[in-house]
Amino acid sequence: MKNNKNNAVNRREMMGSMMLASGAALTELGFTKKGTALKERGFTTLEGLENVPKGLSEAIKFPLIEALYGRRARRFSMGAEIADGVMKYKSKHKPEPLTRLQQMMVLTAATGNTGWHHMIYRNQKYAPHLANYAMAAGGRTFPSAAGFHTTEFFFTDDNGSYFLPTRDSGSLVKKEKGEFDLQHWLEAHEKRIVKLSDGRLNIPAKEPFMDGHNTWCVNAPGSTLLIPVADIAQHMLGSLCFLVQNGACIYDDTNNRKIPGMEKFKHLVDIESPYPLSYVEQMSLTEATAEMSTACYAGMLMLQATGLGGWMFDGLDRFSLLGASGDPQVPGLGFVSNKVENSPFPNITGLPGVFESYCPPHYKDMSEAVKALVKRKFGQDGPFNKNTAGPWKESSKVRSAAQFHSPEFQECVATMAQYIFDTFGKFPASVPAVYCLTYLQAHHLDLEFYDHFHQEGSYLYTHKNRKKWWAT
Repeated sequence: MKNNKNNAVNRREMMGSMMLASGAALTELGFTKKGTALKERGFTTLEGLENVPKGLSEAIKFPLIEALYGRRARRFSMGAEIADGVMKYKSKHKPEPLTRLQQMMVLTAATGNTGWHHMIYRNQKYAPHLANYAMAAGGRTFPSAAGFHTTEFFFTDDNGSYFLPTRDSGSLVKKEKGEFDLQHWLEAHEKRIVKLSDGRLNIPAKEPFMDGHNTWCVNAPGSTLLIPVADIAQHMLGSLCFLVQNGACIYDDTNNRKIPGMEKFKHLVDIESPYPLSYVEQMSLTEATAEMSTACYAGMLMLQATGLGGWMFDGLDRFSLLGASGDPQVPGLGFVSNKVENSPFPNITGLPGVFESYCPPHYKDMSEAVKALVKRKFGQDGPFNKNTAGPWKESSKVRSAAQFHSPEFQECVATMAQYIFDTFGKFPASVPAVYCLTYLQAHHLDLEFYDHFHQEGSYLYTHKNRKKWWAT
């Protein structure tokens, strides 16, 4: 990608102009004594990008406050139709797919690696060791409880279904002289995309595959549908490690009994005051759900900045989406599953070779899954490997300060995990091993629909100018 002089973008135009305008406005209102205190502090550079569309430069300097207050679910896309009711309307336009640049802006906003995770520095219980909770060395555009990062991303468009892994990518950010290289960032993420199949993912536009209110607009031609998927089995193992590191363990509150064999570890954990298993599993599911939801929200804000329509939602049947619909014509993403006694739902565990949860059948037993987790944390490229780069002046010193999970520590975690698997026929016991809930769709709006039904202000200036601003 080379710079085009006719479309050259001055970096100072990106963030600086909006910051200066904000400073002047604040001064006028009396909130700050010096409007000049808000100087040109934009760090995003577009150098090297060829034929930079105005829409991209406008997206970079788009105010956060307008993204927040301008955020709306805008479902009516080009080519859409509402067949009846008070909002009956048929688009006069054909569906139009996102450009590759638009798509990558949305994908990186939701899934993007943002450099090195800063981790958690201290817990008094095991000082002077560094807190060893994190399971990934890189940070992303959304938060993760204790840096577990167990979510990965799939997406589909008119051309196929794809996997975009970023949780163990290290740092994909290139900074020179304090500037954020957007071209490098987009290209680094695009290189990680793996195509899984041709054509748009088949999710029939009817119940039970999706909620009735979504059948006219979800996964429509021209749209990009993002699907975050969390490994709850791995997250639960991370939670068990967290408990043991802090001197705690669990008991089986469903059957009202202690976990056999835990007496062996009474010098490590308090076996007399254990946490309920169901509580820890609910916490693990909730924490992972927060990952997926905030990722979609980050992408949702990018929709406003880029003038795209769309919204985040949860009205898709996750079993059908992942691959457990029971209908051979609706294979979803192809995840494997099995039936567990006394459970009405299939136990989805992963997509072999692509996204495998930390439990059988992808691991021989839970002891092997625990070893894999320890390898992710302390092995090559892990957050606590001294050879992994980082954000500190002495990264090797910081990373090696974390306490390693000893063989005895691992055995303690594996004892609890294996009990859960043996007792309930799955791991975790009461929540899914693999889970998806919130999704993000991006598409081009049919503005005529909004002009016909809505008062002025139903869409932003970025939507109004989308067509001319993104022409290259």
